Amino acid sequence: MNYRKFKADHLFTGVSLCGNSNVLVTKPDGEVVSIIDEADAGDNVEIFEGIITPGFINAHCHLELSHLKGWIGEKTGLVDFVHKIVNERHFPEEEIQEAIDTAEHEMMANGIVAVGDICNNKITLSQKLRRNLIYYNFIEASGWLPALSGERWKKSKDLYDEFSGENLTASIVPHAPYSVSEELWKHMARFFANKTISIHNQETVFEDELFLKGTGDLLRMYQMMNIDNSFFSSTKKTSLQSCFNKLSGAASVIFVHNTFTSQADLDFIKENKPANQLVSFCLCPNANLYIENTFPPVKMLVENHCSITLGTDSLAGNYALDILEEMKTIQHRFPSVSLEKMLRWATVNGAKALQMNDILGSFEKGKRPGVVLIEKIAGHVLQKESTSKRIL
Repeated sequence: MNYRKFKADHLFTGVSLCGNSNVLVTKPDGEVVSIIDEADAGDNVEIFEGIITPGFINAHCHLELSHLKGWIGEKTGLVDFVHKIVNERHFPEEEIQEAIDTAEHEMMANGIVAVGDICNNKITLSQKLRRNLIYYNFIEASGWLPALSGERWKKSKDLYDEFSGENLTASIVPHAPYSVSEELWKHMARFFANKTISIHNQETVFEDELFLKGTGDLLRMYQMMNIDNSFFSSTKKTSLQSCFNKLSGAASVIFVHNTFTSQADLDFIKENKPANQLVSFCLCPNANLYIENTFPPVKMLVENHCSITLGTDSLAGNYALDILEEMKTIQHRFPSVSLEKMLRWATVNGAKALQMNDILGSFEKGKRPGVVLIEKIAGHVLQKESTSKRIL
């Protein structure tokens, strides 16, 4: 068999950065054989400048919104952003499909190999059946009015069955604490077992205000959507603490955004998390800056040894579907966070969160994680001009 051999200035294994004496050996189809010393590698070693890393995991994306790139202005705030998404997302199907194809190829070119993708309809299904990337399809259920819970549940379950019927990995997930009624939670909780469940979390300060006090700008959103919120009583707890125990049946939980998550919330998770459950915090910093001009509490999450993953969110609220650009933004705000740590977030942590670590996330024998090259770096520091591309 003709093996492929890769050597660069640095090799990131999925766990640690190694020096330039290491050579990654794979089969032609990308299956990892071993990492060996250059002295034992023999001939035909492909040599690159930069860092070789496993393929990136985009743990949070809305591929179905790709046609809205540039449609919604920056810094509108979450309420007005969501209102525009709900009311202005309807374009001709051909135009949406073309944007989805373009966006997927953008992710592939940027070194992304797997995606945790939010689905509110089946518009992305035909693209996913091409098997260009590996997807965990989060079938999103939402419905704040208790009277609509049965109708909303049926819609989500039918969509889940359609994706699952095509042998695509899927789960039914809540959109956010402020958009899912107690009745709808009860419907979907029965389907959490052994699944990864994703939920938008504390993306705006008004989310906690709603649950703590029953006030805030989310009330304006309900009014704009003609939703009668009179049934709701505040829980006197943060939104995360109000919903966390409802997620107890899931194998893996991904909280997305987390820009207003507090130390008290992290302590609550530590005290209440089931022993075998993985809880991850997905950061989408460029989307947070685009929509609300806010930034997640990276330092706090790191100091608490949280499992962190990275996502791009959608092109409706970001300029690119590029995990490297998310890392650059984090590095700029928090230069003390090492590249090695961020690469773990982008690879092995994402793979574990999506329950794909048996095949993705690290250069371990038998896995097929993809091989990505990061170019134009200075030592272990990303530069503005740094780029990433898949080379296998």
